[in-house]
Amino acid sequence: MNDMTPTREQRTAALEGMGCKRKRVEDIRFTQGKGNYVDDLKLPGMLHGDFVRSPHAHARVKSINSEEALKVPGVLAVITAETLKTVNLAWMPTLAGDVQMVLADGKVLFQNQEVAFVVATDRYAADDGINKVVVEYEPLPVVIDPFKAMDKDAPVLREDLAGKTTGAHGPRKHHNHIFEWTVGDKDLTDAAFRKAEVTIKEMISYHRTHPSPLETCQCVCSFDKIRGELTIWGTFQAPHVIRTVVSLIAKLPEQKIHVISPDIGGGFGNKVGAYPGYICAAVASIVTGKPVKWVEDRIENLTATSFARDYHMTTEIAATKEGKVTGLRVHVLADHGAFDACADPSKWPAGFFNIVTGSYDFPTAHLSVDGIYTNKAPGGVAYRCSFRVTEAAYCIERGMDILAQKLKMDPAELRLKNFIKAEQFPYHSALGWEYDSGDYHTAMKKMMESVDYAGLRKQQAEKRAAFKRGETREIMGVGVSFFTEIVGAGPSKNCDILGIAMFDSCEIRMHPTGAGIARVGSKSQGQGHETTWAQIIATEIGIPADNIMVEEGNTDTAPYGLGTYGSRSTPVAGAAIAMAARKIKAKAQMIAAYKLEVHEDDLEWDIDGFRVKGLPEKTMSMKDICWAAYNSVPPGLEPGLEAVSYYDPPNMTYPFGAYICVMEIDVDTGVYKIKRFYALDDCGTRINPMIIEGQVHGGLTEAFAIAMGQEIRYDPEGNVVTGSFMDFFMPTAVETPHWETDFTVTPSPHHPIGAKGVGESPNVGGVPAFSNAVNDAFSFLGSTHIQMPHDYWRNWKAAKSLGVFA
Repeated sequence: MNDMTPTREQRTAALEGMGCKRKRVEDIRFTQGKGNYVDDLKLPGMLHGDFVRSPHAHARVKSINSEEALKVPGVLAVITAETLKTVNLAWMPTLAGDVQMVLADGKVLFQNQEVAFVVATDRYAADDGINKVVVEYEPLPVVIDPFKAMDKDAPVLREDLAGKTTGAHGPRKHHNHIFEWTVGDKDLTDAAFRKAEVTIKEMISYHRTHPSPLETCQCVCSFDKIRGELTIWGTFQAPHVIRTVVSLIAKLPEQKIHVISPDIGGGFGNKVGAYPGYICAAVASIVTGKPVKWVEDRIENLTATSFARDYHMTTEIAATKEGKVTGLRVHVLADHGAFDACADPSKWPAGFFNIVTGSYDFPTAHLSVDGIYTNKAPGGVAYRCSFRVTEAAYCIERGMDILAQKLKMDPAELRLKNFIKAEQFPYHSALGWEYDSGDYHTAMKKMMESVDYAGLRKQQAEKRAAFKRGETREIMGVGVSFFTEIVGAGPSKNCDILGIAMFDSCEIRMHPTGAGIARVGSKSQGQGHETTWAQIIATEIGIPADNIMVEEGNTDTAPYGLGTYGSRSTPVAGAAIAMAARKIKAKAQMIAAYKLEVHEDDLEWDIDGFRVKGLPEKTMSMKDICWAAYNSVPPGLEPGLEAVSYYDPPNMTYPFGAYICVMEIDVDTGVYKIKRFYALDDCGTRINPMIIEGQVHGGLTEAFAIAMGQEIRYDPEGNVVTGSFMDFFMPTAVETPHWETDFTVTPSPHHPIGAKGVGESPNVGGVPAFSNAVNDAFSFLGSTHIQMPHDYWRNWKAAKSLGVFA
């Protein structure tokens, strides 16, 4: 062999394929300030729009006077609901089967609701204009407490639904009721509780929070009156869905609508749905014939765009005295705000909350969810989680800790006793899911050994003894969390949005020189798709990742896809990429066989090309095959080398993880210190370990924020009291703890490359780990459950209520 011939290891490394810590190619432009965001877009003659917003949470709109606003230099138009009614756009459909006001139609239902849209030559004129619009309101009684929304005397919020006893998801039992959703065997579960030796029951609330991405929601709409075409640049996590929604709302032919998502500064679920700003900017462009830009500010983003969580979960677990669980019963009161605008697959009004059995072998379970309207902003998006999965994980993980406390068992040992065993997979849960794979015991034991779990418990016992002796005022908590997430929405048998199945897509086109382009139906908002998608293709077809360009976000060029959210990119789009690459490889094999003058079956794949079995010196590289595809293909075979794949997954994927948080809390001040946080994730096949680690760090930081203070809070009149970063906790590098990461690998048996997804997992598992640490710290003082968020003030109040200042 020639000494210059690359080894197999060198050839593999040159591809930078799956498993390689390839640097993010996106960062070349981002670190130099060369990203291309919506607000960077400047078009000739572009106008700007801004909203008049309601100061009231519930009020009738008696009149809107825009006379003075139209006198402001630069103000061109003031659009109201009455304007929109002339083109039948006063209301728009939501992704959850409800309808929502675009602009206030007769009344407002939450503070900062959009009332009028002012169009002006620049943002300053628009802002001056909104301050001159005079709106007369008649305040109405407010419903903020979800537990009072269905009282007999509760005010009617949605007058447009008067007399309607059914909604998109079945019967309504109150004028502020949206749906009731049940799953599981109620009779069998009730029987398990009657026979149970031990039961627990606790109200576990997951407070309202907000994704708060770095870049707020925004768009530029440009209508070409000559061609009758509308182009929309926007912060869209699912651009094809936006195109379809706009077509349905505006009655424009879909081929005349062009949606482009450029670089996006974070999404986290906040940018999945359609907002009034998109509709109003489009209408303003159609009316004026000029491009119109809408960019919201931070207060508008926090107070009026889609929230997350606000689930109030009455949780019951039945068990034996030895700690074997025998039944689970959960009722959820789901606060959806003024409109049901959840970004859930439409067959599941509570998302995938029925993953609430978690990682445990419950013989029977029953779940019921009641969705209700309140005078809060609409939403209910999957903030760095799959649909309602983080609520479910928090529910069961707090429940298991509460059960352990009642049984006087170690929480890790209780989990080990009840895990689904490796040999039980594929496992059918009591609430209807088929878990594809898992090895929970191995992951849990690796976590316990890595952190010296027994040593931590010994240290905690010593700390508690010192507290009782008065030698310290700090208490120590060890928070264990083990989660199973359900991601990869999804199989068309389970999932659709607006009736569109939740497949995803990829088109790969190889050029004669051995380079190529992949256009994908997903849309990155920081996940590193341009890096990892090329790595999948590199491994599959033997072309270096650096020679593959990845393009997303343009509905004119990308095949129809359902976008990026809920950790669906790798499970669905990643699979579509692999399948498209395999179609490329199959055609390449035919070409190679023709050129090497052998039968296709006589070839075998070898890293970056094909070789003849038994004759390793007789080879053809993939780069050479690309050239041959354009000049000497076999007779009857079309020239070129490209493929398209639409992938409808047969099942969801089920990543899992074992997390532990060690925390100390000063009872006199409520101040906490995160002493250690260890996160072990199993996301199946690992495409890029560096990007996985970055995703875990980001998700844990958001979990830390949510658990320890991040909250959208309202006063009794419906005013948002955490509507800016002055009050809404946004951790910086100063507050963020150090993260230890680890992994096991249990590939998905049905995914083409065995991958499961990881971007949402650290938020799903991190929140209960933090909360369990706080609750574990206070448990020896007599506490059973302290609600999130666990900020300093609430920790101090918890200590006070437990009598530590006596």
